[in-house]
Amino acid sequence: MTATSLTLQPRPIDPSVDHEIQAIVSGVTAGSTCSTELAAGPWQFDARPGYGPGASMGDIIPTGSPQQGSLPQEYRDAPDEELHDRIRAAKATLGERVVVLGHFYQREEVVRHADYVGDSFQLANAALEHPDAEAIVFCGVHFMAETADLLSRPEQAVILPNLAAGCSMADMADIDQVEECWEQLADVLGDLDTPDAEGLLPVIPVTYMNSSAAIKGFVGRHQGIVCTSSNARTVLEWAFARGRRVLFFPDQHLGRNTAKAMGVPLDQMPMWNPTKALGGSDEQTLLDSRVILWHGFCSVHRRFTVDQIDKARAEHPGVRVIVHPECPMAVVDAADEAGSTDYIRKAILAATEPTTFAVGTEINLVQRLAAEFPQHEIFCLDPVVCPCSTMYRIHPGYLAWVLERLVAGEVVNRIQVHSSVADPARVALERMLAAKPTGIVA
Repeated sequence: MTATSLTLQPRPIDPSVDHEIQAIVSGVTAGSTCSTELAAGPWQFDARPGYGPGASMGDIIPTGSPQQGSLPQEYRDAPDEELHDRIRAAKATLGERVVVLGHFYQREEVVRHADYVGDSFQLANAALEHPDAEAIVFCGVHFMAETADLLSRPEQAVILPNLAAGCSMADMADIDQVEECWEQLADVLGDLDTPDAEGLLPVIPVTYMNSSAAIKGFVGRHQGIVCTSSNARTVLEWAFARGRRVLFFPDQHLGRNTAKAMGVPLDQMPMWNPTKALGGSDEQTLLDSRVILWHGFCSVHRRFTVDQIDKARAEHPGVRVIVHPECPMAVVDAADEAGSTDYIRKAILAATEPTTFAVGTEINLVQRLAAEFPQHEIFCLDPVVCPCSTMYRIHPGYLAWVLERLVAGEVVNRIQVHSSVADPARVALERMLAAKPTGIVA
């Protein structure tokens, strides 16, 4: 009898985090999740204060944060396949009148209906590519929809399927607190709008894209600029060419990791805690500073630890560890690489040989990458299934609802930024677009 060699095919991987959570909660599979409530429909939490179950459930939500009204019962009760059929039918009816954008961190059941998938800035640019669309449905979080509204035409309606999909990190830089910080810095550093003899301002405000339109507007009014996780170094170089120091918010970790890689000493990066006088520092520390870091963070990326990396290396010799720069400094230092969501995806795409990847970013993206690239072994550093609380508030039920309302001629959940904020915010975004890495000519 002749032996026949068989080529083993990679085991199909389910990209759905929701399926995994349901299996864990029901006891079908082993594993753990940070909250069993993640198995419930997010509409059950719309009337409850807070960000909902998931990574940010322990964060304090500001008073007056947007809340979602009651989702009609028909969308709560509809089976998954019915919702998918209704979404497809509504999109087919609307045609080019609507474009659906899906963030990398959205659940698979939503991403499958997106016309574009990417990070917040990529999706804002995708919105610009459809100037004739009447509506832009942004499956992401509130600050992303605001940015799309800033960059789209005034007559285009930007829609957030669930108004409760905020961002706890963005909320950590409240506009009133930032204004107060600016006043206190002026008391120490002098007139913040007047350059010194060398033409440098005392401080340049830099805000991460993950911030409210109000914060982007503040930055625009005060000679500042917006950055993303992929161009943070270029933006800091731009700021240092114009100012003695940078006020960076809301994410301390992105600011620290980026400035450290540029050679800024840690003792020149004091933290600004908005609940304390002078942010918890003294005048001399602020005078000696190069980067003043806001006391903000991403609760998803704060879950990753050096111990998790050590465990991955022990159990998977030769593993390639890639983390997001929103992770704490010790985690970034212990990893092989750090980069934006787009960087992580491109790094895996570029791997020509089967590789084991341990990834430190939001579980929906990691699970999707594992399914998309079965020739590699790809897993999340955090063994506990704990998606972004607010990204997970978007569900196919909400997407079906907003699309079917558009079919009926009604715009719901529209996100609009007032012109008093939008105009300076656009200036800050335009400065970011004009800032080019060293050696690149526009």
